[in-house]
Amino acid sequence: MSTLKFTEDHEWLRVDSDVATVGITDYAQSALGDIVFVQMPDVGASFAAGAEAVVIESVKAAGAVKMPVAGTIVEVNAALAETPAMANEDPLGAGWFIRIRLDDPSTLAGLLDQAAYDKLIA
Repeated sequence: MSTLKFTEDHEWLRVDSDVATVGITDYAQSALGDIVFVQMPDVGASFAAGAEAVVIESVKAAGAVKMPVAGTIVEVNAALAETPAMANEDPLGAGWFIRIRLDDPSTLAGLLDQAAYDKLIA
C-alpha cells in the first residue's frame, strides 16, 4: 500500500516500501504557471534532504524540486523531460519527476499528511 506525504515546499511523495515517487502538487504547478523546461538529475545520484534535485522553468519563474528526504535517484520521468507540460496537466499522476530509494524511511514521519498539507495551503 502506498502512502502520500507532502512537504512545505509543495512536493508530494507516494511511498511504496523504500522507494518514493516525487512530484509537485497541484498548488505548486498552478503557482508556477506553464512549465516549459525540466532538467532531471542522473540516475544513481544521491541527495541530502532539502537539496535541489530537479530544475524547473516556467513562464513565470524558475524553481526546483527539492529532495523531501535523503535518497538516491532510481528513476527519472523521461517523458516529463520531453513534455514538461505533463507536470501541469497531471501533477499527481503522469507528471511525476523522480523516484528515489529512501536512505532512512523513518524520516517520512517529519513530512505532512494530506490534512496538514490542506491546512498549509488554505
